[in-house]
Amino acid sequence: MDVFEAILRRRSIRQFEPRPVERKILEKIVEAGRLAPSAANLQPLEFLVVEAEDVRAAIFPLTKWAAYISPEGNPKPGREPQAYVFILVNTGVRDQGYEFDVGAAMENMALAAQGEGLASCWLISFDKPKAAEVLGVPSTHNIASVLALGYPAETSSVEAYRDSPRYWKDEAGGFHVPKRRLADILHFNAFKTSSSGR
Repeated sequence: MDVFEAILRRRSIRQFEPRPVERKILEKIVEAGRLAPSAANLQPLEFLVVEAEDVRAAIFPLTKWAAYISPEGNPKPGREPQAYVFILVNTGVRDQGYEFDVGAAMENMALAAQGEGLASCWLISFDKPKAAEVLGVPSTHNIASVLALGYPAETSSVEAYRDSPRYWKDEAGGFHVPKRRLADILHFNAFKTSSSGR
């Protein structure tokens, strides 16, 4: 699959098959994160992969999912992520302004996962102090966010944006995610007023 196709297909997925992800695929995904742009090339990011069942079981209760439709959007028993990639920031290298690095690394990893047939969900809402304790992350490093990974056990589709950004699930359990139209957000050469009024 080419890069643009991976972008079109990538959706946040929250139900996963109970099928392990090979370590070589996890390493490839982290390599994609490592090679993302970094401001001033300082490279403050490090990556902690969780794949062991007992550690995954300790991490899962610390995570929060799909706030608009919680708890319906939470992974069901047996549908939890099969791996997590935590992005850590080495504060000795950079203690502020690293959010752009994190975003670039996270998107690279999500697209690499998509290319490997995996689903992902970028989580920023979770109990970071408790996760740091479970994972033994030292005080020199901050947990910035985490990518949940696994083989998809649900579908998600883009819908036309109407009156709200709220995503929803249909009766079959498929996710529907409203996105603004390209015509409403694209400007060439000068800013134009959007027809949607946003």
